[in-house]
Amino acid sequence: MAAKPLTDLAARAAKPADKPYKLAAGGGLYLEVMPNGSKYWRMKYRFAGREKRLAIGVYPKVSLKDASAARDKARASLNAGRDPSGEKRTAKLLARQSADNRFEAVAKEWLESRKGDLAGSTWKKTEWLLETFAFPWVGQRPIGEIAASEMLAVFRRLEAQDKLETMQKLKQVSGQVFRYAVATGRAERDPTGDLRGALKTKKNRHFASITDPEKIGELLRAIDGYTGQFTTLCALKFAPLVFTRPGELRHAEWSEIDLDRKQWNIPGEKMKMGTPHIVPLSSQAVAVLTELQPLTGKGKYVFPSVRSNRDPMSENTVNAALRRLGYGTNDMTGHGFRSMASTLLHEMGWNTDAIERQLAHAERNAIKAAYNRAEHLPERRRMMQAWADYLDTLKEGKKKNVLPFRRKTG
Repeated sequence: MAAKPLTDLAARAAKPADKPYKLAAGGGLYLEVMPNGSKYWRMKYRFAGREKRLAIGVYPKVSLKDASAARDKARASLNAGRDPSGEKRTAKLLARQSADNRFEAVAKEWLESRKGDLAGSTWKKTEWLLETFAFPWVGQRPIGEIAASEMLAVFRRLEAQDKLETMQKLKQVSGQVFRYAVATGRAERDPTGDLRGALKTKKNRHFASITDPEKIGELLRAIDGYTGQFTTLCALKFAPLVFTRPGELRHAEWSEIDLDRKQWNIPGEKMKMGTPHIVPLSSQAVAVLTELQPLTGKGKYVFPSVRSNRDPMSENTVNAALRRLGYGTNDMTGHGFRSMASTLLHEMGWNTDAIERQLAHAERNAIKAAYNRAEHLPERRRMMQAWADYLDTLKEGKKKNVLPFRRKTG
């Protein structure tokens, strides 16, 4: 005998029990009665071979008639090959987006959508950029109403302080936020595009670096004589041995260091290009880390902040130490260790692909990139040890030619 269809009277009269129980309303719809007396409309259905549940609402706020109509609508979506739960999530997202169209809200939403694409340090820097230089002035403005003149005023505050690089980055990020707003229906266009030629531009600059072997030897001896914080001394010694980007070095974690295998495994989210990177460690690099480990090894970061071991070393620490050693901004920078290694390793005759892979530069050809990751690691291990040995000869003041270190071919 078929069960009687659920009536509104039966739904209202349903009493709570020790455990949740269900009252079927037909077509997969049921009323779930909870031990605390709450009653919820839900629908059971199958999509793509999987059993799923659709939450429809709370009884009696949602009546039996309304719940049945929602079930029929969901059934229509299923018949058309669409998942009702997915459609509900999309509708909620669109409603939330249309409800808050302030620049700050849209920017934060865009930032959240980029979490999987941007390196962690880049994401945080982008967030800081918007919070510091954009939100105080246009954050509460409806994004679709912001004119080019308003954004010009935002950027000119930085231009007046001669922070041209920061200004250009903020303009780039703001443009991405506006384009996201266009894509999500909250703005008609990106007004930053109208500012072409209205702002000063900063020419690309090369990071100061030392590439003369004799002067490199002088620098390395100066580093050995550094009398500041021991952690900073170790960072100065480590930087020329690995020539990673300064941000990658500062955020190095002990969990990424494998001293037994003599390598540093940097996860993709920390890399500029988003790809995991292996840094082979020479015996000299391992020695630096082994000496530092008793001091910082119990914490998270290899090179923690002097103020708190919960934070990484400040981005200015290495450059400030170089200034203290007498090297000005036009002489040497923390980033300059990369140019130093790249220039001399090419002169030594090492494989360009191996050098570029070690520098973690982007490889446009995907097949070649996969080959480089798989095939160049043994060669990079040899190269990194030869490089460290060569730096030792320079530090000792020996005028040794680079050519004997050239990779053997054939």
